Amino acid sequence: MSVQRGDVIQIGGQPCCVVNLTQLAGGVKRLHFESGELLTMHARTRLVALRMRRQW
Repeated sequence: MSVQRGDVIQIGGQPCCVVNLTQLAGGVKRLHFESGELLTMHARTRLVALRMRRQW
């Protein structure tokens, strides 16, 4: 599974909403959060996540 726009990732106990993703060389992804913060994920970065189904 991969990270998608709209996902909320909890980092250090704080929920961070992903607003954009940038694909970099070598399979690296940079996540852009609502707060303006960035997180760079490498191929071996592991996250525990739960994605809720969106209600339309």
